[in-house]
Amino acid sequence: MSTALLSVQKLSSGYGASAVLRDVSFDIAKGEIFVVLGKNGMGKSTLVKTIMGFVRPTGGTVLFNSKVVTGVQPHLMSRLGVAHAPQEHTLFTDLSVEDNLKVGVPTDQLFQKRLGAIELVFPRMLERLKQRAGTLSGGEQKMLLMSRALIAEPKLMLIDEISEGLQPAMVDRMSETLVKIRDELNIAVILVEQNLNFALSIANRYAVLKLGEIVDHGVADSHTSVKRLSGHLMI
Repeated sequence: MSTALLSVQKLSSGYGASAVLRDVSFDIAKGEIFVVLGKNGMGKSTLVKTIMGFVRPTGGTVLFNSKVVTGVQPHLMSRLGVAHAPQEHTLFTDLSVEDNLKVGVPTDQLFQKRLGAIELVFPRMLERLKQRAGTLSGGEQKMLLMSRALIAEPKLMLIDEISEGLQPAMVDRMSETLVKIRDELNIAVILVEQNLNFALSIANRYAVLKLGEIVDHGVADSHTSVKRLSGHLMI
């Protein structure tokens, strides 16, 4: 595997006195999809929030492009090339799709230049630029969340539970989109998921998070034991 784009080394974090992550370690290569699987409450969202800088680590190291970024603030992580599409809807629902996409893009000229990536993977968003974000369907709002991350021209996208609540046809569409982001734009993805079939269908590698620790990991291919992984995700 090529030199790691992101290296997480013995990362621990939590909220106040409550520890959530414990000594989590993994590497992400450029242009790969790495899936973090696990039930609710296992620390998946805390992991991406800690990498992104929303939650301060209590131990360990995060390297991005061989540079130490442990505890770096979110806006600085964004400048370095890390984008976050959170599980929580953080759209400005009273604003247009266009205005939501322009958040964080400094000039109209740069915005127009970056629309090419959106057109490649989410052409529907360009048809909805003047539409109020709150009137989009649930699936379209998730497309907008990902588009807002994508327009920052990231090297790495952190995507949290994107399939949650989507109809099967939209899940299939998300699968195709994520593969296109990886293969055509060469953007690496950390995908937090509970939907095992969706996740493994597009992943290069996976890790299972349980009570804040990685309990299983491997290459996602035809030899992957879906039965074993399903056991980790059972209530």
